[in-house]
Amino acid sequence: MPRLLALLALLLPLSGHAETLQIPLGQQGAAAIELPQRGTSQRAVLERYGLADQEHAPVGQPPITRWDYREFSVYFEYDHVINSVRHHQPRTAPSKE
Repeated sequence: MPRLLALLALLLPLSGHAETLQIPLGQQGAAAIELPQRGTSQRAVLERYGLADQEHAPVGQPPITRWDYREFSVYFEYDHVINSVRHHQPRTAPSKE
């Protein structure tokens, strides 16, 4: 019994207090760019954001096309937006100089 109490006494300080920080996905990182909304035409995306850095050929049925811009990608079904997603922007680590 004394060993059990000693063991518990040693483990109690290890169960310190920690806080969980939760940041909604939409608020992680800079939200400076407004992404194309669902239902927007390819023409409207092209007019607003310009040529994509890379355009992927349609895949599947219905055909899904992806346009990659520097900070986000836009997914189209036929010629209308079905989703837009921001690319992960890793934070740069401080240099060790």
